[in-house]
Amino acid sequence: MSALRSPWLMAFGTVSVIHLVLNGADASPWDSITKCLIAPLLAAWVVEQHGPRLLVVALGFCFLGDLFLELGDLFIVGMASFAAAHVCFITFFVRRGALDQLRRRPWILAVYVIAAIGLVAWCWGGLENGLKAPIPVYAALLVGTAATSLATDVRAGVGGMLFLLSDGTIALAEADRIDKEATTTGLAIMGLYILAIFLLTTGILNREKATIAAGPGFDPTRRTDCWPKLPAHLA
Repeated sequence: MSALRSPWLMAFGTVSVIHLVLNGADASPWDSITKCLIAPLLAAWVVEQHGPRLLVVALGFCFLGDLFLELGDLFIVGMASFAAAHVCFITFFVRRGALDQLRRRPWILAVYVIAAIGLVAWCWGGLENGLKAPIPVYAALLVGTAATSLATDVRAGVGGMLFLLSDGTIALAEADRIDKEATTTGLAIMGLYILAIFLLTTGILNREKATIAAGPGFDPTRRTDCWPKLPAHLA
């Protein structure tokens, strides 16, 4: 069966569309329920495709972030969960040689750092005191994911950029720089986020499969964090 015809991936796409419709209609609590299904369905697809365990863990933390952000006063806990997801993404890309690539193309990191500093500065005056310490740290992690993903794989890099844009929109909303209650704000945040995790995931999986297909030069120690494949007769 083709990876794109997987029932897990089709479920991810279907639930994502349903969520965006419910989000636009402000259909609570169904919009919250569908939101919390998005990352787990994508993680299940990664497991089915024998993808890296670290990617599954990252998507698991994304699920926790989505969950905690829907539970009232747990914004900081949700942010911490997403921060853990970014640590997983950054660790994965660093293991795949992102730092060497960034040394060759330092402009990638420079552009993202400048953008993040500008975003934090724009938000700063409107942030609650409780957010002023974690926001710069979280912004640094967003930059880390965006830069290391782009240094490793173009598709994953677009995903990393969209993750930064999605969470940057949340920061602007929390700082009252844009209308937090506007339907378009919620749709922009979730639309960018869904595309972000999809492109990060497919970029990573495509790169891993291409590396394996490369043949004799492949270093098997680089797949120590992957789910073992089932024997052919059991697959």
